[in-house]
Formats: sequence, structure tokens, C-alpha cells
Amino acid sequence: MKITVAGVGYVGLSLAVLLAQNHDVTAITTTQSKAEMLNQFISPIQDDEIERFFKETREEKRKLNLHTTTDKEEAYKSAELVIIATPTNYDEENHFFDTSAVEDAIEWTLKVNPDVLMVIKSTIPVGYTESIREKYGIRNIIFSPEFLRESKALYDNLHPSRIVVGCDDEQRKEAQMFADLLLEGAREEEKRLNSSKQDIPVLLTHLTESEAIKLFANTYLAVRVSYFNELDTYAQSKGLDTQMIIDGVCMDPRIGPHYNNPSFGYGGYCLPKDTKQLLANYKGVPQTMIEAVVNSNSVRKEFIANQILSGNPKTVGVYRLTMKSNSDNFRASAIQDVMKHVKAKGIEIIIYEPTLDDGSEFLESEVINDLDSFKAESDIIIANRYDSDILGDVKDKVYTRDLFMRD
Repeated sequence: MKITVAGVGYVGLSLAVLLAQNHDVTAITTTQSKAEMLNQFISPIQDDEIERFFKETREEKRKLNLHTTTDKEEAYKSAELVIIATPTNYDEENHFFDTSAVEDAIEWTLKVNPDVLMVIKSTIPVGYTESIREKYGIRNIIFSPEFLRESKALYDNLHPSRIVVGCDDEQRKEAQMFADLLLEGAREEEKRLNSSKQDIPVLLTHLTESEAIKLFANTYLAVRVSYFNELDTYAQSKGLDTQMIIDGVCMDPRIGPHYNNPSFGYGGYCLPKDTKQLLANYKGVPQTMIEAVVNSNSVRKEFIANQILSGNPKTVGVYRLTMKSNSDNFRASAIQDVMKHVKAKGIEIIIYEPTLDDGSEFLESEVINDLDSFKAESDIIIANRYDSDILGDVKDKVYTRDLFMRD
């Protein structure tokens, strides 16, 4: 099958690689330099499995039928299936996802290949797919939410916790076909490794319900992050041992010892925008908890900033802007808001971030990637995620809430 994937971020690129094991896949990017990198099987994003697959492809130990282009017309025209995985940023002013990139992909497809099945993988508001069907007078578009972790996107496609596809009754065959493609990609790696068959649940559901599943799932994760962060805020304020309390709480099997590591707040690609979008979708519907989760994240970041300021530093060093270990993404990372609170009090901030150029500026703060200089100039070093190999020699300077040393 000839498959076109619009977008080469975490979602689009991981899907393109997954499907290119068995099908001819064309990925679309608007950036020529990314197309050139990908056509040499060099990943523009940090993801261990994508990088492994690409290395094996370059060494001719693996075959991936993947080509990347900026030529939208040709890519959409030749497709037997179009997967739309373009970014949808949250518009703070209008309280809505900016879906313009999704609609650009839809319009190009309708222009050159109007009957092909389109599958939206981008995160969208509840009710969006039905509204698109009405806007363009089409039925050949369905939605499938993604449930991928940052920097582990291909791994999560190879080992999916579940596959959900939203459709209406007359498209269940097409929806099952798409689910089978994802299952096939996951099974391919099993065959290579001679491992046992995964039990992967598949849910075919209505269009709008599938959109709600995505937003409610991510908001539940935000609830859990916020809960343990507020537990930590209480423990710090009262001089209690946070880790001891969390260990005791999580012994309850209904709670469990997972996803419980405190942080400076939730951030990244999904949780901030998805919680705000779900809150916007609640307009006219009674709620208190969804709004509380959004507010809790802001309160947490203010608390962290005040804890840092209580040490009366002259210079605060920020170790990594990224949300997670082994990631190169710092979009909407919580540490940025902490920086803004601290900087507003007139405190100098310096940043160690290897993905940025040494000597450049970020949020009007200097990037210093010489570790010795960064450590020497910092009175306090703040780290959302702690790295003992790098920060162990200045442990007394470090402020972190990374108690379990994992994401």
C-alpha cells in the first residue's frame, strides 16, 4: 500500500517508520533540511528506537520503504491512504486548538486525491472530525488518537497499550483496516526478535467519542501528576519526607507505584494543551475538577519558584530546559514558567542546554554549555530531572524534586 504521512514530528515520523517496514511510505515536511536528513535516515528528533531503526537501515541491516518530500501535490496524489499528523497548538486567546495545519493537509488531499481515506492522528477538539465532514461535505475521514510518550514514540507504536479508531458504522471496515496496519507494524518487530505475540486491545468507537478518549486520558494523567506534585508541596511546606509518604500511599494496589515522581509541573507537547482544550470543551457543562487541574499546575510552578527564591540566590542555573530525560523537546516545559517567576524578581538566570548554541539566549537568559563555568557561576542549580553523573559533584547546589530519578 502507498501511504502518505503529513508531519514528521514524534507522531508522524514514528508512524511513518512503523508502516515503512511493510509499505511504501511518503512523509511530508515543510522543511527541506528535514527532508534531506530523513532521506539519509538521520532523525531530526531524539527518539531511541527511531535512531536505532535508521542506523540499522543505513547499515543495510534493515529495510525501510520511506521517502520524505516537501512536494505536497505529488505525495497526496499518489496515496492510497493519508495519515494526518501535523501539529495542533493551543490558542490561548481563543481557547481552541489551532488546526490550520490539519486543514491544509485535508484541502491538499481533496484537491488532488478526493476519494482517498484520511486518518487524523493529530490531537483535535472534541467534535472536530464531524465538523470537518460537514465543512467539506465529505465522509472519507476518520480519527485515531495517539498515546505516545515523548522520546519513546516509535517504541510505543511497536508496543502499543491500545489502539483506538473512531468512525461511523459504514466505515468500520476502513477503521479496522487502519487498526490492522498498526498491528502489523508492531508484529513485524516481534517477528524480527522472535518474541511472543503481544495482546494489543483494539477499540473501534464513534468519531466524537474517540476524540474525547484522547483528551480525557491525558487529563487523567495530568490529574495524577498534579496530585503527587501537591503532595510534595505539602510535604515540603511541613518539613515531611515526600518520598516516604509517596511510597506508603502507592502501596495501595488501586493507586500503584507508577507515574508518581514529583516534578516542577506537567508540560511538554500534550498535557498542557490537552487539559486546556478539554476545559474549553466543558463550556456550558458543570465541572470543577478539570479547571482545578489546570490551576494546580500554575500554583505548583509558583511554589517551586518561591522555594528557589527562598535561598536568596544571585544567579540561578537551569540544568536542561527539557521535560524528560533523554529528550530534546522543551516545548511548554514547566521549568520555563519557573524561570519567568524567578527572573521577575531580578535574579540572573543562566542555562545549560546542549540543544541550544553556547552563548545564545533563551527567554533573555544566557546559554552556557561549558559545564565547569555553568556550575561555578550558579548559586543554585535547578533541575526538573536530575543527572547524578553530571550534577553529582555540585549536589549541594542542586534544587530538584526528582525523588525517584525517573520520568
